[in-house]
Amino acid sequence: MARKKHTFKAEIQQVLDLVVHSLYSKKEIFLRELISNASDAIDRAQYSALTDKSLLSDDPDWEITIVADKKENTLMISDNGMGMSEDELDKNLGIIASSGTKAFVNALKAEKEVDVPELIGQFGVGFYSAFMVAEQVEVITLRRGKNQQAVKWVSEGTGSYTIEPAAREVPGTTIVLKLREDQKEYLDQWKIRELVKKYSDFIAYPIRFGEDGEPPKDDSEPLNAMTALWKRPKEEVSEQEYNEFYTHLSHDHQSPLKLIHLSVEGVVEFRALLYIPAQAGFDLMLPNQKHGLNLYVRNVLIGSDFEMLLPDYLRFVKGVVDSSDLPLNVSREMLQDDAVVRKIRSSLTGKILNSLTEMMRDEPEKYRNFYVAFGRILKEGLHSDWENSDKLKKLIMFPSAKTEQGYMISLTDYVQAMPQNQSEIYYLIAEDEKTARQSPLLEMLAERGFDVLFLIDPIDQWVAQSLNEFENKKFTAIDKGELQFGDEKDQQDLKEKLQQSSESFKELIDYIKNKLSDDVKEVRLSSRLKGSPACLVADENALSPAMERMMRAMNQEVPRQLRILELNAEHPLIGKLKKLFEADPSDQLLNDYLELIFGQSLLSEGAAVKDPQRFNQILSELMLK
Repeated sequence: MARKKHTFKAEIQQVLDLVVHSLYSKKEIFLRELISNASDAIDRAQYSALTDKSLLSDDPDWEITIVADKKENTLMISDNGMGMSEDELDKNLGIIASSGTKAFVNALKAEKEVDVPELIGQFGVGFYSAFMVAEQVEVITLRRGKNQQAVKWVSEGTGSYTIEPAAREVPGTTIVLKLREDQKEYLDQWKIRELVKKYSDFIAYPIRFGEDGEPPKDDSEPLNAMTALWKRPKEEVSEQEYNEFYTHLSHDHQSPLKLIHLSVEGVVEFRALLYIPAQAGFDLMLPNQKHGLNLYVRNVLIGSDFEMLLPDYLRFVKGVVDSSDLPLNVSREMLQDDAVVRKIRSSLTGKILNSLTEMMRDEPEKYRNFYVAFGRILKEGLHSDWENSDKLKKLIMFPSAKTEQGYMISLTDYVQAMPQNQSEIYYLIAEDEKTARQSPLLEMLAERGFDVLFLIDPIDQWVAQSLNEFENKKFTAIDKGELQFGDEKDQQDLKEKLQQSSESFKELIDYIKNKLSDDVKEVRLSSRLKGSPACLVADENALSPAMERMMRAMNQEVPRQLRILELNAEHPLIGKLKKLFEADPSDQLLNDYLELIFGQSLLSEGAAVKDPQRFNQILSELMLK
């Protein structure tokens, strides 16, 4: 194999430019990333050897070594893990097609205040952090297996790299950093020891240090503790240790919002260390981004991003699960239908939901912060996890007509505040909170002291389909069907009142129904309105207007739904409409008023009028009379 020169892909060069030439508060992050890569390489070797014993023909003592050479101004990070072939080296360090680098570049450009190195691991470009401290990076690697050739990759991070044959007898990878003149502190043993303790103390393999270009002595003490945190008793682990492991696991330097440390014994035995982040990371927003927990079987890392360990609506949770009840040669396909995994998943889901319930009860402001970050994702469970439906209903929150703008309440809060004569939970689906608060549909409910929940997230359109009842209280959409208020006597009184009024309005209602036959299904007097002249409502089982508009915006075919126009018999404008009709049904002014009232009904729910120019013309003419 001859020496070959390659050019970095455009995205990779952008990453390099940003990494090398931007200002960072923590260049030291490079060591964490390279050690993590070395640990991953050993994990892969162990896992691959489960099915191919020949990969471990050298019977290795797994370890990571760091060697400083002040004379040559180099720092070497080595492992005896899986190693790479020439093709793998070119792919992993020259293309990284699946690393999310484009999203990484966009994130860096968009976020002016972010500490960029803290994002590196989230996008799979950790290797390039080496160029923050090195003027040249050399990678020498030999893949495990028969008939493999050692190769060397060299780059100064200026647009190209070379790959050529190399001499290496032991499988694994060595990264040699030729440090920049202002980065020589990373050759000091105390500095390396400090950084390993800070970022990599929980790596499962010994990290040893050597000086003056010499490898570590065989009897040298590891720089890291190597004890899996999830296997230690809770009382022996400090908050700082928990937080440092979270940083190592998630690359998020903000402390987690909630920690869950589990040790489960019984039919299924496993240990878990779970973290709920304080804020939503970029990874939740990337399309096709993998989510899930790291899975260990008897101390061997089987893999990361095992999504089957948690339902998708808990994908924001970070952590590890370690079980001795699974076979070491388990695959993702086998896990899909494994009974042990199903039991672990059920136990983890229940524990997380219980912890969120406790947070909501004992630390309400902390829970509100969680819900702002992850509530939209959590609500997905209402549509998919019937087993935990009751728990999830207690955890969801919505703004309401009685709360301040932007403030949310739980369903429990809502029910506890209900007047004695209120028997149902009222809600309104709208495109935003401002539109919901201005809806005339709230008027009679407000008059009676009844609160209304506002479902304003896009996902709420589907959530509403799963909200049938809560604590034996039926959910009722205030923009559908005919509303029933109060007890049976109240309902009967209201019904009789509407019937009496309907008799005197019958001819006008028939007239309006005929005039608006292309736009409305029915016209009737309203029990909803107090201060507005009219509103539009749908049949009991019809789509909400917001849902209909959203589906059309998504280019989905939705049959046009004619709705019901409800009139407020006590409003002066409807009274005037009635007088005009009784005086002269052919009067153009009558039609103008009718067109104006229908347009107002559309505008009040956030929809557009059919003919804005005609609507404005009528409004202007009526204002001059």
